[in-house]
Amino acid sequence: MKRSAAILMVGVLVAGAPGAIAVGPALAQQKAAPQKAPQQKTPQQKTGQQKKSKRAVDLPVKKPPPALMGPRRPRPFTRTLIAPLPEDAPAPEQPVETVEADVSTRSVEVTTGFTGHEILVFGAVDNSQEPELEPGVEEKGENFYDVVVVVEGAPAPAVVRRKSDVAGLWINTSSVVFASVPSYYAIASTRPVEEIAGPQVLERHAIGFAHIKLTPSPGYRWSFNDYELAAFRAAVIRLKQQEGLYVVKAKDGVQFTGRSLFRSTISLPANVPVGPLVSRTYLFRDGEVVSAHIARVTLERAGLERVLHNFAFRYPLSYGIFAVILAALSGLAASAFFRRQNG
Repeated sequence: MKRSAAILMVGVLVAGAPGAIAVGPALAQQKAAPQKAPQQKTPQQKTGQQKKSKRAVDLPVKKPPPALMGPRRPRPFTRTLIAPLPEDAPAPEQPVETVEADVSTRSVEVTTGFTGHEILVFGAVDNSQEPELEPGVEEKGENFYDVVVVVEGAPAPAVVRRKSDVAGLWINTSSVVFASVPSYYAIASTRPVEEIAGPQVLERHAIGFAHIKLTPSPGYRWSFNDYELAAFRAAVIRLKQQEGLYVVKAKDGVQFTGRSLFRSTISLPANVPVGPLVSRTYLFRDGEVVSAHIARVTLERAGLERVLHNFAFRYPLSYGIFAVILAALSGLAASAFFRRQNG
């Protein structure tokens, strides 16, 4: 009893002292109380915390507004000035003019009833530099350009013979064989070719009858002098003109229908040799050839004439026999017909 009363008294004194710590029953109660386990987080709380962390990491860092970065400097005002060219500076190069031409037909059929054909050559001048007329100014009638159209047939050998008076009889005394003579030659131009360009330019492009390349065979070059060969060449051209195979259309042969459009009509006679034709179109300016264009036309036999031609050249002996038999039968039929008429 005495011992327990003493202990109680000591505990009261200690508890009543300022700053004293209760170590008696409180310490025993603390030791006797069970320790609580740490609280575990639910899966929803864990995922929410992970989302918050990821969201905080993924957000981009925002730059401060311009007001916080200080005043913005204005850009300097610039202007590009084009300085005028000096008076002695060369003028800019202008595009070169070119001529584009074509023909109305690429192939012409030659039949037994062929009486001739007309070929239309038309075209235009690209990058035309012809000055336009001012309003109220009449056209002078002179073109800024000149156009020459040459239609030439396939070259073939030709024999030219010269006749002389021998004892009152005109007989062939000499002859020259030209290796290549155009079978057909036609010229159409805006004005005479002699006024368009000089002889050297015409000779270079073989434009005009005087500049057709008629070359004699090698065996005849040394047999005659230049004067005699020129006479034979003139004879070839004269005979071709008489046959209608060499034609010149010097006035309005080529007509301009606008600033750059032109057209020309070339007539083919009925006796034109069958074969390829070449159409050459030349554009002249100041006496020089600026551009040229080439188109081709083919003359082809068709119908009965084609059959007879192929038969004659492929089977000449059979064709000769057939022609003799046909002529004899025709003569007998004509004789029988007229005998009945008279009887």
